[in-house]
Amino acid sequence: MTQYDAVVVGAGIIGLATAYHIQQKNPQDKILLIDKMPAAGQGNTSKSAAMFRISFSSPTNLTLVRTSTKFYDEVQRQGTDLKIRRTGYLWLFNGDKYNELEPVLEEMKKNGLEYTLFDPDELEKKIKINTKVSQDEESQMMGLTDVHKGVLVPNAGSIGVDSLVKFYELGFRKLSGEISYNTEAYGITVESDTPLGISGEPYFWQKPKITGVKTNKGEIKAKKTIIAAGAWVSSLLRPIGIPTYVEPIKRQIFSIKANTQELKELLHVEGLNPVNCLPFTILTNGLYIKPALEEDAFWLCYSDGFPRGFNLEDNPQSEENFYNYGIHQVVTKYFPQFKNAQLYTSFAGLYALNTLDKQPVIFEQNGLIVVGGLSGSGIMKADSMGRIATALYNGEETAMLFGDEQFKVSDLSLKNRKVVPEKMVI
Repeated sequence: MTQYDAVVVGAGIIGLATAYHIQQKNPQDKILLIDKMPAAGQGNTSKSAAMFRISFSSPTNLTLVRTSTKFYDEVQRQGTDLKIRRTGYLWLFNGDKYNELEPVLEEMKKNGLEYTLFDPDELEKKIKINTKVSQDEESQMMGLTDVHKGVLVPNAGSIGVDSLVKFYELGFRKLSGEISYNTEAYGITVESDTPLGISGEPYFWQKPKITGVKTNKGEIKAKKTIIAAGAWVSSLLRPIGIPTYVEPIKRQIFSIKANTQELKELLHVEGLNPVNCLPFTILTNGLYIKPALEEDAFWLCYSDGFPRGFNLEDNPQSEENFYNYGIHQVVTKYFPQFKNAQLYTSFAGLYALNTLDKQPVIFEQNGLIVVGGLSGSGIMKADSMGRIATALYNGEETAMLFGDEQFKVSDLSLKNRKVVPEKMVI
């Protein structure tokens, strides 16, 4: 049986970035990356909205995203097309929410955030949105509120998920990293550090250690086991008593073709970004609209919580009623252009939701490293997460992120966690 220095479970974007950076920093180590899918990034990574924004109130989030995005920009400058488009984020706030966030925005502005404010009249002219919905009886029933301000953040946009996945996968292979697809991990191997050959080891009086993973292709032995399995993290670790506070929750995206003149004009609105399209737009209740230019379409999504359960599904399905009686009813109040639009296609995936504070977790226990809980922001934080995981793997207290920014590894741990709550939440 081959003994590896590390086995990384999960070839989504977080597992790929982690394997890539560990191998890059430790060229002598034998690293194996495994995934149950037949190729990289075929799980929930492929179902991502693939957006990024440098507009966070939390210094933790800001550092993770800023350094990752700078790295992606550098990769693109060096000739690998990651299909980065700075379409911007357009946040729409009601009066109460804007008044609450105005001092936060001012503080973020002092720290370098660029944004443009729009009054309702300006928004109505530029994107033909209905900013006054509160007098409508149906809107009142749904709790919809008027748009008081629009905040356009230009340093934000979309990135090509497939291109980013291929960059890390190819880079890992070039560094002599090994990959085994169609390899499903179903358990963690725990042994005694001084085995006596007794059935049922280790017992409580023995010192346990994690020595690898059990898979459908047999046991894989490794000095360190790294779990970067996204929504499957907790299902692997609960059986051995390691809490992660990471739970799977379904997220659904619905696609509407821009096949009418009104929708075409909305998709290709001019003057708000270099791409001349509708920015990624977040309505006052959190429903978002993404311009999917490659498809000549819009993606619509709402991240619901209670009473949606934490259910682990291998192949989650979108719910048509969630669109018909939820998203469609809301979006047409603000954008009448969608009133007669037909649903083109839809898909669903799982967020690996950190129920503590919706920010990532990275920690080590008994020779096992956990990297997860990205809560829907895996693409925009992947590179920094891979570098932090690498620092932990190497026993370093501080990770060096891209651009020589330092980050204290324990800040994302469970035991010594130190993160600032995020106020700019979708």
